Amino acid sequence: MRTLAPSMTRSMQRVAEAVAGDPAGCAALTVTGLAELTGTSEATVVRTARLLGYPGYRDLRLALAGLAAQQQSGRAPSVTADIAVDDPIADVVAKLAYDEQQTLADTAAGLDTVQLGAAVAALAGARRIDIYGVGASGLVAQDLGQKLLRIGLLAHAHSDPHLAVTNAVQLRSGDVAIAITHSGSTGDVIEPLRVAFDHGATTVAITGRPDGPVTQYADHVLTTSTARESELRPAAMSSRTSQLLVVDCLFTCVTQRTYETAAPALAASYEALAHRHSPRTR
Repeated sequence: MRTLAPSMTRSMQRVAEAVAGDPAGCAALTVTGLAELTGTSEATVVRTARLLGYPGYRDLRLALAGLAAQQQSGRAPSVTADIAVDDPIADVVAKLAYDEQQTLADTAAGLDTVQLGAAVAALAGARRIDIYGVGASGLVAQDLGQKLLRIGLLAHAHSDPHLAVTNAVQLRSGDVAIAITHSGSTGDVIEPLRVAFDHGATTVAITGRPDGPVTQYADHVLTTSTARESELRPAAMSSRTSQLLVVDCLFTCVTQRTYETAAPALAASYEALAHRHSPRTR
């Protein structure tokens, strides 16, 4: 809900806010009751449920009932990720661990597996793969690039915007370009993706804003969790966690799809590096 809220109408946001704020109470309401509670219409409630990934309100209501039961059972952690300056180290560890878990759960819940499958298919058959990201997203781009290289794919990560664009102009149909931007509005990432899109490459956006400008040039959009910021926890920390999950999903699924060639390539890379991990003898 946090991730999709920016792409909702105001009336749909009211429904989402009510559901997120009181799962148990909303689970007890009919579609008419929830519409009355939020000052919206039954159609708005149903549209909100569908945008959240449920066939209809009945399915959302069942999910809310399950969430409420989990919370009431005491299984859900009671800590929050709001870290204060004077928090003990143990509290910082617990709060960060909880927030990381929530970020991963939110990302997994919001990840469109149809879009993921399409991106995987494009990567598995790509002649060449370019990955664009700057700042913290640039580190995630490098992680994906080196993973794909190790299974024998021609992949390169670009954090320099000039190099990104000059490489993007070389892409053609059969190539893949991936842009990683949490905000969805990073110009240095959008520009090379646009160039790649215009030259016929298959384009993928990994972003926390499915309504952001980057998606204009994306054939496939993989949505990450919206970061929960605090004074001591910048958005880059949370967004990086969700981006890395999406990257790992891409890599693992591509490896499955190309296993006959990926397995030998991985074995070769392990063998090439094995001597670097062995104790040196004098």
